[in-house]
Amino acid sequence: MFPFISFEWVWDIGHIVFMGSLWYALSILGIGMTYCIIKAAIDTQKKDDTSHHH
Repeated sequence: MFPFISFEWVWDIGHIVFMGSLWYALSILGIGMTYCIIKAAIDTQKKDDTSHHH
């Protein structure tokens, strides 16, 4: 259930800090995963013959 629907939810400082840190952490993880996926797709599309493995 969403916090803005529940009548028992009270926006005190503890909830604000917790929800803020939760969304901050999820944003960092999402940005990092998006970067890795885009970088992998770009590296896959490159047509050069250089390989990092010997």
